[in-house]
Amino acid sequence: MPDGTAFLDTPGAEPPLPLPPAARKGRGAGLNPPNRFERSAREAFDDGWGTLEAAFADLPPLPTTLTKDHAKSALAWNESPDIGFDRAVNPYRGCEHGCVYCYARPSHAYLGLSPGLDFETRLLFKPDVAVLLEKELRRPGYIAKPIALGSNTDPYQPVERTLQLTRAVLEVLDRFDHPVTIVTKSAGVLRDIDILRRMAERNLVRVCLSVTTLDPRLARIMEPRAASPERRLAAIRNLSETGIPAAVLAAPMIPGVNDAELETILERAAAAGATSAGYVLLRLPLEIKQLFEDWLARHMPDRAARVLSLIRQTRGGALYDSRFGVRQKGTGAYADLLAQRFAVAARRLGLERRGGGTGALDCSHFRVPEAVGGATQLALF
Repeated sequence: MPDGTAFLDTPGAEPPLPLPPAARKGRGAGLNPPNRFERSAREAFDDGWGTLEAAFADLPPLPTTLTKDHAKSALAWNESPDIGFDRAVNPYRGCEHGCVYCYARPSHAYLGLSPGLDFETRLLFKPDVAVLLEKELRRPGYIAKPIALGSNTDPYQPVERTLQLTRAVLEVLDRFDHPVTIVTKSAGVLRDIDILRRMAERNLVRVCLSVTTLDPRLARIMEPRAASPERRLAAIRNLSETGIPAAVLAAPMIPGVNDAELETILERAAAAGATSAGYVLLRLPLEIKQLFEDWLARHMPDRAARVLSLIRQTRGGALYDSRFGVRQKGTGAYADLLAQRFAVAARRLGLERRGGGTGALDCSHFRVPEAVGGATQLALF
C-alpha cells in the first residue's frame, strides 16, 4: 500500500480526531467536526498556558487508513431530477483528494465519522464490488441504463492505484457490454485506457474530467491530492486522441474564488479535445458550510466576507438552498449571469451537450455473458 496507509477492520471503530487549530499538511479540511448525528461535541480548549498551540505544533502528516466495507450491493439507486442517471457504483467511501468543497463529505456522518479530516483520511473500500456488480447485472429482468462511476467519491483517487477496484468494475461492464459514465479529477483514468477504448468503439463510455481551476496554487490548497489542472487537461487530450469521448466539468464554480476562470477552463478543455461541458455552482450542505468558512478564513482572509456574501446572493440570502431544480445552479442575478456566461462560451466552443450525455450511450448492446464452465463467474470466488 502507499506510504502512510493502514488497514482497519471496523468502520467507526475509533472516535473522530480532535479539532486542530491549524490545517494538516497535504489535507484539504482544517477541521474535524463531529457529525450531525452525535449527541455530544468536543472542542479544543486552550487553558491559557499555550498548551493547545504546543500540542498541535509541527504535527506529522496525517496518515490514511483503509477499512473494508462489507456492502451487500454494488449499485446505488437515486430518483433525483437534478442528475442524469438513476444508478451508480462507488467502490470507495471517503476521498483522499481532500477537496474542501466536496458535496459528498456529509455522507461520512452515516458511518459515525466526521465529514472533515475523517472524510479524506479514513476511507472505506468495497473489496467485492466487482463480484457484487456482476451478480446484480445477471438478475432476471435487469434493464441496462448508464451506470455512473464517480457520483459520490472519485473512482480514481490515490488508493485506486493499488486496490484497482474501479478497473475491476470496468472489466465487468466491458464483458456485459454495459454503458458507463466516469467523472474524475485524476489522470489515473488513463491507466484503464485499454478497456475504455474497447468500450468507446461500442459507444458505451463517456469520461468527464472535473477542472475547477487552472491556477496550480489555488488547486493545491483547494483539492490538495487531486491531479494538477494541466494533468487533467492532458488526460482529456489523451482520451480524445484515443477515440474516447471526453467532457469537462467546470465545478464547482465558487463566486469570488474561481468563477472568473469559467471561460478559460472551457477554452482549454475544448482545445484539448473535449466535446461537451457542464458546470455546477458551489454547494454547501450540512457540515460543509463550517468546513468551507474555516478554509476561507485560513487561506483567503482578505476576501472571505466578500465570497460568502456572493454565495448568499445565489442562494436567496442563505449559504445553501437544497431544493431540486436550483441546488446545482442557484438563483438570483449572480447565478443567472454565470449560467449565461456558460451558455455563451459552450455554444461558441461547440461544447453544448446536444445529446452528448448519458442519453447518447448505447444500451442496446447489453448482454449477460455465457456462464463459465456451466456456472456464473461468481462461482469462482
